[in-house]
Amino acid sequence: MRFPSSPLPPFLRTGADRPRLPDPAETDRTYLRKQWTTFLGITIGYSFFYTTRLTLAVAKKPMMDAGFVDAEELGRIGFLLYLTYAFGRLTNGFLCDRAHIGRFMGTGLLVSALLNLLFGWSSTVRAFLVIWALNGWFQSMGSAPSGANIAAWFGRRERGTRYSVWSMAQNIGEGLVFIMTAGIVAALGWRWAFWGPGIACAVVAIALFRVIQDRPAAYGLPSASEHARETPDAEDSPAASVGTHQAKMLRNPAIWILGLASACMYVARYGINEWFVLYLQEAKSYDIVRAGFVTSFSPIVGIAGTLLAGPLSDHVFGGRRIAPALLYGILLIAGLVAIPSIPPGHSVADTLAVSVCGFAIGGLLVFLAGLIAIDISPRRAAGAAMGLVGVFSYLGAAIQNWISGRLIESSRTVLDGTPSYDFDRVFAFWIGAAVLSFLLTLALGALTARPSARRRSARRTARRR
Repeated sequence: MRFPSSPLPPFLRTGADRPRLPDPAETDRTYLRKQWTTFLGITIGYSFFYTTRLTLAVAKKPMMDAGFVDAEELGRIGFLLYLTYAFGRLTNGFLCDRAHIGRFMGTGLLVSALLNLLFGWSSTVRAFLVIWALNGWFQSMGSAPSGANIAAWFGRRERGTRYSVWSMAQNIGEGLVFIMTAGIVAALGWRWAFWGPGIACAVVAIALFRVIQDRPAAYGLPSASEHARETPDAEDSPAASVGTHQAKMLRNPAIWILGLASACMYVARYGINEWFVLYLQEAKSYDIVRAGFVTSFSPIVGIAGTLLAGPLSDHVFGGRRIAPALLYGILLIAGLVAIPSIPPGHSVADTLAVSVCGFAIGGLLVFLAGLIAIDISPRRAAGAAMGLVGVFSYLGAAIQNWISGRLIESSRTVLDGTPSYDFDRVFAFWIGAAVLSFLLTLALGALTARPSARRRSARRTARRR
């Protein structure tokens, strides 16, 4: 049966549940093949979403030097991207729980690729604003569907590790942007920052339609918890609708605190992603290739932070996520404080500081931007949970772009006809957001620890009796 009253067109809807495969050996073979095919698909596919999202970060200075935009206008363009992305994450998070994930993600990436091609042909601020706002919406068809796919195909005991590996896609995509796109811009001009990734992503999007799978039940396979021989989750029962589980998720106060913590972390994250290439060129006299190379260490080293986060929480902290998230939060604050303290001419120190930030952000993306949301929500509402956290996260990114652009433009001075910019106030803004994220994560830990403490107390009382 299909989920009732789906607003999606038939092509994008999840398939009907099929009768169970009768042969256990065939079930295991089919499950394993589809499980890993879809996992590789969402990991590689999501990395390419980033190549059509962060291209503007590399092209900013050439566009400014050519007279197309100023820093405040770039801030507004970025604000609109993340504003539409934020609300798209919310809407598409609720929709993807009812969708065929491969077709859903493939459609989003294909349209985003076409919009990048169109952006490269444009020359007016108005066109940039409209196209990049549309791009934000279709970009939002990548993250929440990936999280829902992980929840659908993997049991709870392995979910943290799998989520960490998938999250590496973000770092891969960011690294590709900062290294490859910077070289393309230096050689061919800023328009190719959009044309090159647009062409590549159109090809990848077509592959996603076939590689990423639907839910297990659509192939006559058991649920993830049943296949992993875990205690079946309540949401695995067909008695309750998807909407019922989504409503239960919305009533959980922890999900709202998590969203605020993630939003503040995203202010710091996209402060680096969107403005650090420009900062190195303006404040420390890097050329665009060197600036892109140094900035690329944030996502590259972030891969280590991402890969470590899930196994660390699964095997060292016994499935608890808050404690390692707090450790990563301390590292992020330390890295952000260090960056503006380093004088010009110390590229090794700059690289080390941005690497610390990247490592910390890599882990925080695992915990605050998705894994905790999946853990505290029903499996059949996993996409909606990631969508809700996503809307907070990218509202943070959007507000960051607007405020950062205004702070940078307001610091503009001209000496002998050459403009220069001061970044002290914008760094104070990013550091303050990272500190607030840490405090909200601490509050989240206090809230989510209470039910566990009550259960432990009840077990001790029962044993004494």
